[in-house]
Amino acid sequence: MYQQLIDEFIQREHLPQTYAADARQYFLPLLQGIEQKIDSAIQEKERRPFIVGINGAQGTGKSTLAELLSSLLRQKNYSVAKLSIDDFYYSKAKRRQLADTIHPLLRSRGVPGTHDVGLALQVLQQLAAAEEADEVRLPRFDKAIDDCLPDEACEQIQGAIDVVILEGWFVGVRPQEEAALAQPINALEADEDSDGRWRAYVNSQLAADYQALFAQLDTLIMLQAPGFEQVLQWRSLQEEKLRSRADADAVGLMDQQSIERFIQHFERLSRHCLATLPQSADHLFLLDAQHRIHASSTR
Repeated sequence: MYQQLIDEFIQREHLPQTYAADARQYFLPLLQGIEQKIDSAIQEKERRPFIVGINGAQGTGKSTLAELLSSLLRQKNYSVAKLSIDDFYYSKAKRRQLADTIHPLLRSRGVPGTHDVGLALQVLQQLAAAEEADEVRLPRFDKAIDDCLPDEACEQIQGAIDVVILEGWFVGVRPQEEAALAQPINALEADEDSDGRWRAYVNSQLAADYQALFAQLDTLIMLQAPGFEQVLQWRSLQEEKLRSRADADAVGLMDQQSIERFIQHFERLSRHCLATLPQSADHLFLLDAQHRIHASSTR
């Protein structure tokens, strides 16, 4: 059954056959382990849903893995809610307010401090409490327009939920030590955050409600990029896919120069994830430059 489902997924998502090989070798054992934990939690009448976190730098395939796992779990009759931390970005207007009152760099989405974490915690609470007749709205953010979608355009999920999958580029990471913030890590920080206010604010936000959000995770998966240098190339490929699906006048699309500047917002925390999360992730998959998994480990 899984073989056919994976083949159908590969065709639907326009993925190379190499992804099918990695899915069979690495992701099916991962899925079976998750199923065992879900079944155990249900039998013991523990809190539900079972919450799976997926971490990985931009372009590592987090959303693809989240979609694969959710598709396979649904075929086994589990009810699944799939979330991205990106869908909890503040609106463009709210980020403009943050830029005006705290730091100009907060106008750009991405880093801790630009998400409505309270809403994310509220959604998880609603999903945990949902009964068969209940509906929960799952927020969505449209990167092509760089803004939140209206409520009527968001997905409504109904019924009791067995599994929540939460993916995001810094999901599960802890804040940096204060001393690590002292020196700028790239030109963006040197030129536009010379006094360190922005990175200190981002770090303080990560240390606060985001940790309450990450504490909800029952298991954490990490897709580890070979290095931050690879992230720019992969992020550029993401933008090409976004452009191919978006309207011609979509205001949130970026050219290469804009991407190179944009990615610098993520560099500090991406490098911190690469350095610290492999030791704490429950499931670690090491990627090569061709997006293939070349090693894995489970705690």
